[in-house]
Amino acid sequence: MYEDVALHTEIRIRAFRATDNPETCQKFIDGHRHVLEHHGIIKVTSSNNEWANNPAVFVIVVESLDGQKLYGGARVHAANGITKLPIEDATGFMDDKIYDIVADCAQYGTGELCGLWNSKEVAGLGIGSLFPSIAAVVIAEQIGLSTMFSLCSPATVKFNQWIGSSILKTVGNDGTFYYPKIDLLATAVFLSDADTLTHAHPREREKMLLLRKNLQSTSMEKSPFKDIFVKVHYDLEVKGTNRSEFKIPLKIKEARPNE
Repeated sequence: MYEDVALHTEIRIRAFRATDNPETCQKFIDGHRHVLEHHGIIKVTSSNNEWANNPAVFVIVVESLDGQKLYGGARVHAANGITKLPIEDATGFMDDKIYDIVADCAQYGTGELCGLWNSKEVAGLGIGSLFPSIAAVVIAEQIGLSTMFSLCSPATVKFNQWIGSSILKTVGNDGTFYYPKIDLLATAVFLSDADTLTHAHPREREKMLLLRKNLQSTSMEKSPFKDIFVKVHYDLEVKGTNRSEFKIPLKIKEARPNE
């Protein structure tokens, strides 16, 4: 199966503002929901469908060249001072320090990489995990984000470390939470240099910086786990972006929920 995907399928990785493409957002929602339900997860904060109407959300899709088939994707939620990031909704009731951490970072532009998923047919190729994560960091520059959060499953922590993130040990139990179910562990990670990528693995840093200079390009990408190459068409220019749009002034501290 993997050989068929690698040899007979070229994929596109495309980025856009959620409100600019409702039809693709719905495909994303349906695909993500199907994957979560397959793993017995009925509700997760990052799968709340309200994001599709939020202009502070940017979507990355891994799709067929004709746009009819979605293989996976991810989202970048920019902190806009109005809507909480998914990591805040998911963990704030367990550890409210996350609210102040996000607010401090939002002054300089911050957001969250979330909603990562891939279909069964490309599982294990990195198409639904590493590639969209790289694309998320690439577009962060266009929307003025200097930092990014993420709440990771055990399987995706390493991908976030490759792109330069480290475990956010100041929240939860040294950065971990039982989420989205009591028998599942999630790890909060933080990318402190989404602009310079100083802490990224040299291989991934080179790739991300190259893509920032070539937002529309094509390259052969190797799966991080298998000796398989996939031809990827990148389309990572997000229309109508403003690098100052998500620089949110720090507000006077308000009472947190249940305080």
